[in-house]
Amino acid sequence: MTIKALLWDVDGTLAETERDGHRVAFNRAFEACGLPWRWDVVRYGELLNVTGGRERLMHDMSSRPDAPPLAGERDRLARQVHARKNALYAELVQSEGIALREGVRELMDECRARGVRMAITTTTSRSNVEALLRAHLGPSWAGWFAARVCGEDVAGKKPDPEVYLKALRQMGIGPLEAVALEDSPGGVAAARAADVPVVVTRSAYFSRAAIEGAIAIGPGLEQRDGWQPAASSPGSTEGIGLEDIIGWHHRMEHISQHG
Repeated sequence: MTIKALLWDVDGTLAETERDGHRVAFNRAFEACGLPWRWDVVRYGELLNVTGGRERLMHDMSSRPDAPPLAGERDRLARQVHARKNALYAELVQSEGIALREGVRELMDECRARGVRMAITTTTSRSNVEALLRAHLGPSWAGWFAARVCGEDVAGKKPDPEVYLKALRQMGIGPLEAVALEDSPGGVAAARAADVPVVVTRSAYFSRAAIEGAIAIGPGLEQRDGWQPAASSPGSTEGIGLEDIIGWHHRMEHISQHG
């Protein structure tokens, strides 16, 4: 079956936004809101087991003695901090920049040149997606994607498959006509639950995470070494291209790695 679309996760897949963007913006939001809390690199990695920024805040507050005692108060504080964090994230992306991961722009350009549609399939906030992609693709970034499904568009966040099911409906394609690009176990589980084949490009926070049922797993799109199964498209010497993904899709061997 021919691939008609690539479905892109954002955080960790397009860029190392979790470590270098969201974590930094959360810490700035804590300070701006007069809170003494700070998340270091290790703690934020632990919190990534909870999907969604506001949800991470709620989870973190449940173990903090200095957090508001009532659930309603915690929810209001989480919404306040999260809104401030999103604004600070947009400022950070614009002023300091967060690079796309190597190989991402090249694969996007190849898809556009060859008529393979693309979608954004993320449960991060739409404002965060816009801030990152506007910085790298320009003001017409939305036109690069046939569907853009973000956190506000779904009731359930990954590993719930809703984000993928909605993107497939919007594009009018079946799950086996697409390939998802993900970096985390939760993202892989979401795609697999929607029957979408997944290629995993491991990110900083999930470099050793257990991955179940991907069709390919590797260190990044910029290199051909270290992929399972091996990248084997003829004529390719640098990075992972569309032909590699088509080859993995054609073979459709589900593989797992346990860190």
